[in-house]
Amino acid sequence: MDLQQTMQDIGRRARAASRLMATASTAAKNDALTAIAAEIRRQRDALIAANGKDLDAARTAGLEAAMLERLTLNEKGIEAMATGLEQVAALPDPVGEITDVRRRPSGIQVGRMRVPLGVIGIIYEARPNVTAEAAALCLKAGNAAILRGGSEAIRSNRAIAVCVHAGLKAAGLPEEATQVIDTTDRAAVGALITMPQYVDVIVPRGGKGLIARVSNEAKVPVIKHLDGNCHIYIDDDADPAKIVSIVENAKTQRYGTCNTAETLLIAYRIAATALPAVAVMLAAKGVEMRCCEESLAILRGAALGEAKLVAAREEDWREEFLAPIIAIKLVAGLDEAIAHINTYSSAHTEAIVTENYTRAMRFLREVDSSSVMVNASTRFADGFEYGLGAEIGISTDKFHARGPVGLEGLTSQKWIVFGNGEVRR
Repeated sequence: MDLQQTMQDIGRRARAASRLMATASTAAKNDALTAIAAEIRRQRDALIAANGKDLDAARTAGLEAAMLERLTLNEKGIEAMATGLEQVAALPDPVGEITDVRRRPSGIQVGRMRVPLGVIGIIYEARPNVTAEAAALCLKAGNAAILRGGSEAIRSNRAIAVCVHAGLKAAGLPEEATQVIDTTDRAAVGALITMPQYVDVIVPRGGKGLIARVSNEAKVPVIKHLDGNCHIYIDDDADPAKIVSIVENAKTQRYGTCNTAETLLIAYRIAATALPAVAVMLAAKGVEMRCCEESLAILRGAALGEAKLVAAREEDWREEFLAPIIAIKLVAGLDEAIAHINTYSSAHTEAIVTENYTRAMRFLREVDSSSVMVNASTRFADGFEYGLGAEIGISTDKFHARGPVGLEGLTSQKWIVFGNGEVRR
């Protein structure tokens, strides 16, 4: 059987399973999640062995250390997977929730009911834990999932899929509700994203290349974000006690995440005092500062030791560095800060540090990004931190979901009407 036919068969099975999952009870879905968690713990040694083969192959192929770290499954990671499944089971079930019911002059009552999306295709790179996370969220939201992990993690993903299928079977749910594509052939991605008759939405999780390809070629709606060029604006009414700690956390807690701050904007009136204090911290952390002409002039006169100061280029304002590098620009005030962000941002996450309520509210209203914050680190842009329990990814699109996508983002709404014999006049 050729690959195209195989993918069509996977799609048909997923569509059939999605019909059953849409009607599954909350109890059955929770039973499946807890059974999968138990099976993952039971199969710990098998999972570690399968992952060991993936790691050996990855080292032979010369994968870099960061990729190997993402690929690794150890006892702690396996327990985290199992615990994550149990946490999803504990979340409220969004399916069937009825909201916004109101009576119309005709006598009918109109409201909305939350329903599953149907079949969700998820494409991701060398993170085997995503197999369990994605399966759990899609399952709890009443969907079927087709998972296509990175070729580097194929053995790990197969082993996790065995656990998922065992849990679904134990709960009386169709095993086809979660299917892991069992091939490393990249043509499988092309097939998956061009099957609108079977797949309702695609979620790509990975680098720019993967997401750009999926966005360009998909015939199925895509929930995505390409970049995480996040900004912090230090207003001239900022509390000095908050500035350094917020910038430090947003930039240096982790360099390789999409919610890490990449550009720092500072109001001219506060720059002479705020910028050197921030720069001392950044220099101590080994962060290279790519500065506009005015900020460079201030910092060259400051005692920063071996600080890495570089003149910023135009392309630096758009860059997602994912490294110990930050772009710094002085701005006249809130208007210029908002204009800069809306011009160069990737619409992911932006923050303002200010004690001025009016400016804070303007920033929230006028900055066109999926998460906008006041006096908080951009690192909070995360499904768990937002109280979603977990996330399938972060969307910078405006339809159908925006920001961290949790269970609710894996559902849609339909209009419902309650009547008592009314007819339209």
